[in-house]
Amino acid sequence: MLPSVLDVIAAEGLTGSVGSIGYGLAAIGPGIGIGLIFGNGVQAIARQPEAYGVIRQNMLLGFALAEALALIGFVAPFVFGT
Repeated sequence: MLPSVLDVIAAEGLTGSVGSIGYGLAAIGPGIGIGLIFGNGVQAIARQPEAYGVIRQNMLLGFALAEALALIGFVAPFVFGT
């Protein structure tokens, strides 16, 4: 039977929280999402400048939701951790 990742970490004497590594990897998703939101928003404004207000409003709403997911992912291990 192969040893688990936690067994290997314990055998090597490494200490710390594996959850912080997991959060660092999980933060890539909202980062990519925010980049897509603003990139496509700027493109939409360039194509249709008269719709600036609506596009900007939807762009900021999408940013807030994507950022909220990242913050929830940051806080959840502290709230639900043992």
